[in-house]
Amino acid sequence: GKGVAEDVVKAAELYGKAADQGNADAQNNLGRMYELGKGVAQDVVKAAELYGKAADQGNAYGQYILGRMYEHGKGVVQDVVKAAELYGKAADQGNAFGQYNLGRMYEHGKGVVQDVVKARRLYELAEAKGHANARGRLDALR
Repeated sequence: GKGVAEDVVKAAELYGKAADQGNADAQNNLGRMYELGKGVAQDVVKAAELYGKAADQGNAYGQYILGRMYEHGKGVVQDVVKAAELYGKAADQGNAFGQYNLGRMYEHGKGVVQDVVKARRLYELAEAKGHANARGRLDALR
């Protein structure tokens, strides 16, 4: 922490209180702690539930990260169609990770009908937001 010793157990406790009050950022942060087992016992199912609460509130990061969980079947039953849908919701809000990952789904026809034109456009949007891998995918599509 800033000005205090780092205490991940205390951080998890405080995020938990805020998450219980519906704070989407706290839900995402606590979800990440559960996903990694940092300050709490690792529990990817609990992580997915917390990301889902944030996503349900329209939080773009929650939508992106829950999409990743669905794409890889981490804490949820794998569902690439649901993953693409969640990436799309995040992308529509300008989230570079959602844009990049939805682009990947379109590039490879994963959960969506393959469409390289849409993939390219999404990669361009992600690159404009500074996503590190977008340029490489654009170069590969030329």
